[in-house]
Amino acid sequence: MDQPFRIGQRSTLFGILANAFLAATKGIAGILGNSYALVADAIESTTDIASSLIVWVGLKISGLPPDADHPYGHGKAEPIAATAVSLALYAAAAVIAIESIREIVTPHHAPAPFTLIVLLVVVIIKETLYRFVFRVGIRIRSTAVMTDAWHHRSDAMTSAAAFVGISVALIGGDGYESADDWAALFAAAVIVFNASRMLRSALSEVMDAAPGPAVERQVRATAQRVNGVVALDKCFVRKMGLSYYVDLHVTVDGKISVREGHDIAREVKNAILAAHPTVADVLIHIEPSDLLHE
Repeated sequence: MDQPFRIGQRSTLFGILANAFLAATKGIAGILGNSYALVADAIESTTDIASSLIVWVGLKISGLPPDADHPYGHGKAEPIAATAVSLALYAAAAVIAIESIREIVTPHHAPAPFTLIVLLVVVIIKETLYRFVFRVGIRIRSTAVMTDAWHHRSDAMTSAAAFVGISVALIGGDGYESADDWAALFAAAVIVFNASRMLRSALSEVMDAAPGPAVERQVRATAQRVNGVVALDKCFVRKMGLSYYVDLHVTVDGKISVREGHDIAREVKNAILAAHPTVADVLIHIEPSDLLHE
């Protein structure tokens, strides 16, 4: 499982470097071009750097092997990192919203036209980053990496909103100078929406919510094919980092010996681990078939 963690870390580091460059570019362009929407965008990119660092650390910790204090490993560090990233998004949205309102009530000049070019380039880069990082997150089943990807999508959205706002300010002329500030305020609302969605997903994983029926169906299908399995009862699956842990109740012939029941349980476990590399461990409880009729 080391390889998926390394893949996630590499994609996160790539995002950090890109965000550092874009944050500096947008901040300078926003100040020189008199656009708070662009400055707000730079703030969002700066929080992306901190958030990506949190994701990187979370993946680093998640990849540590089990120890005496953490017999199930350190996988929970990954959704905890995703939770921290979501909270950072809320903080960024609050800063942007407060400053946007201040700029709206304060008369100022319209943004410079060159800021539109900067924003267009930013939108293209950030949307490309989102698609790349999100594919990595799906591939390695990492909530934290997918959350980090949505940071890039949020940045693309704020840049697109700023582009519209600045365009309105430039086309509208006098009286429309605050259009890009309204765009920044709208971008803050978009960030809050995405943060809420990502936070729900991360907290669900922290609370050991079931990953979805597909994983359970696959596990059950594999177990049912093992000789000696009469029926299957409970099947609980939870995600720990990038792996799944399974608790399965297997019904066998009640007349066989304890040793034979143990052998069937071992075969079921080995079959599941062989067929599903994403499953880290399987805990099997054996039940006699006599109980089916009670």
